[in-house]
Amino acid sequence: MEEQTKNTNHLLQVTDLAVAFGEDNSVTVQDVSFYINKGETVALVGESGSGKSVSAMSVLQLLPYPYASHPSGKIIYKEHSLMQASNQVLESLRGGSIGTIFQEPMTSLNPLMTIENQIAETLYIHQKVKGNKARNRVVELLELVGIKDPQTRLKSYPHQLSGGQRQRVMIAMAIANDPDLLIADEPTTALDVTIQKQILELLKELQQRMQMGMLLITHDLGVVRNMADRVYVMQHGRIVEHGECAQIFADPQHPYTQKLLAAEPKGIVPALDADVEAIVKAGEIKVEFDLAHGLFNRSKGKLTAVDSVSLEIVQGETLGVVGESGSGKSTLGKAILRLQQAEGKIEFAGNQLNSKNLNQMRELRKDIQVVFQDPYGSLSPRCKIAKIIDEGLRAHYLYPDDKEREQQVIKTMEEVGLDPELRHRYPHQLSGGQRQRVAIARAIILKPKFIVLDEPTSALDMTVQVQIVELLRELQQKYKLSFLFISHDLRVVRALSHRIAVMQEGKIVELGESEQIFSSPQHPYTQRLLSASFVG
Repeated sequence: MEEQTKNTNHLLQVTDLAVAFGEDNSVTVQDVSFYINKGETVALVGESGSGKSVSAMSVLQLLPYPYASHPSGKIIYKEHSLMQASNQVLESLRGGSIGTIFQEPMTSLNPLMTIENQIAETLYIHQKVKGNKARNRVVELLELVGIKDPQTRLKSYPHQLSGGQRQRVMIAMAIANDPDLLIADEPTTALDVTIQKQILELLKELQQRMQMGMLLITHDLGVVRNMADRVYVMQHGRIVEHGECAQIFADPQHPYTQKLLAAEPKGIVPALDADVEAIVKAGEIKVEFDLAHGLFNRSKGKLTAVDSVSLEIVQGETLGVVGESGSGKSTLGKAILRLQQAEGKIEFAGNQLNSKNLNQMRELRKDIQVVFQDPYGSLSPRCKIAKIIDEGLRAHYLYPDDKEREQQVIKTMEEVGLDPELRHRYPHQLSGGQRQRVAIARAIILKPKFIVLDEPTSALDMTVQVQIVELLRELQQKYKLSFLFISHDLRVVRALSHRIAVMQEGKIVELGESEQIFSSPQHPYTQRLLSASFVG
């Protein structure tokens, strides 16, 4: 889809770009055209696999050569034709006048280098600045991106920083050499709503101060609405619609754009049956971790991750647990599952779990299941889908006959909306949404009574999130399942939860009916979470 423009003095102009991969030169991106002017933000949006990141990485020729190639197209940055540029020119632009922020800072930052050395390295490469002058500039950059007490962070390694701090370090590296163009690839996907808001405000402030052009790649339309001047919508490697941000949101023309904008988890949470009993009771749960040990293996103290938390979940209910990273949400879930040592009382269906040994807990495991955040990490890459799903049946010696067990797998796959033929494939051959459905199928094949869902939709596109929420709601109604639903995505929590517990620093600071929490939050922390999100 060609972007026609009379202005030939754009900061960046991409015209009729095509990208091919593999020995057969299979074209995955075709006829992509867009432009960016100084000081404006242009968003490339679309679902996973739409070609947006491939298009963005083509700008700096960061796709793996010779595996990836460009059969056609032009990429002009100022006076440079980047498709024909030498390695010397590209290296001078990368991290110089074109900065890049990647989606996952933990994999982008060098784990063996201090924060000071990593930022100073880009200063030396492009400006030959080193010594005290480089250190002073690093401190200045860390202050600019909002790192508190930057002097104390110079010798820190990436693993010693929070997710938000690591993303700020990535931004500091990207702007170190005062770039004219910033490419931000999903810069806030893995961050809490409060940190996300801070990072977006920071990017907007830096852009205005430095008059940078920004290419923003994201699948989060809330981010686009708040950041972009113009939007390009990508589907199957092509741009299907483009225009001013306000116009795209107010009057989308293409069916795919309309589908994206309509894809928000919503709907009425079904009412609970009257006089239902609590299936899970947790009383005064406390989890502590030893801090780093000092000389002669001496403990430096303890960190209280979950601090005297009590809650109940009745049959057929979803209790949403929200809070920022480090608030204790996932640790609480693991404690209730007896996967994490904890003080306090845990009761499930009348059974005191604290007094159960491993063999006794094994018998109860078929009624207590878990679905993790990253389906790719929780599914064995060496096992076919059928073996992954029937793992619980084999562990509990259910359906010993192979054919009967296969029929249960087929039936469960159909229940979660998967083609049974996929049971012969491996996880890497499935999409993210399909892998998450496999994880759910593995949990429900045992017909459990209670499932802990730990961030089950955070890595998924909005349209897939909607599908997973609807699936979970259907399964809950069909089997009267009880869920502990852990998430930092308040839109998903609102669509699925009967009640919500808000956690901060290991404590539940507010607990109430879902609509009451969203319409009239009482605690300042809850109010801050809601104001930072894009929940309407």
